[in-house]
Amino acid sequence: MKTPRLLACGAPKITTIAMKSIPSPVRNNTGVFPPPVRVGLIALLLPLAGCMSASDHRNAVAADTADRVTVGTVQREIRKGMSGAGVVAALGSPNIVTTDEAGHEVWVYDKVASEVVHSASALQLVPILLGSGGSLAGGAGGGLSHSAGATTRSTRSLTIVIKFDEQKRVRDFAYHATQF
Repeated sequence: MKTPRLLACGAPKITTIAMKSIPSPVRNNTGVFPPPVRVGLIALLLPLAGCMSASDHRNAVAADTADRVTVGTVQREIRKGMSGAGVVAALGSPNIVTTDEAGHEVWVYDKVASEVVHSASALQLVPILLGSGGSLAGGAGGGLSHSAGATTRSTRSLTIVIKFDEQKRVRDFAYHATQF
């Protein structure tokens, strides 16, 4: 089972260094950025507030595929004459263990996976108005917003049947994979 990853986001930290002996064209006499400069800094740093890209979101919710059984695993690992322990090492424990009409063991692996991927984005523009004395007023006069999204659903299944002989060695195997 995949351990959830915690991702932290934060606004960029601005370090202020007081410069008393050299006058600054960007700062006023109090050592604080004047309102027009603050608005400019906010406008420059605001796009940095989104911490994760769409691919980062996808990677955060993606299933751990390290131990996933695939057709390639079956084709690469399973061979006639292989022991049951070798099969378990390659594929893990079977879902069903039964016997055929001759009394030989038959192992069935039945794997089903469903995946839902959703991607969404939104944009909202709100006008920022400078009032008298450089005061800030936001949201006055409406704004513009737009959003879009898409969802994809898929299901895949893999059924593997492994038949053993009297010596508990792989006699035959078959597999069937679907994706829809």
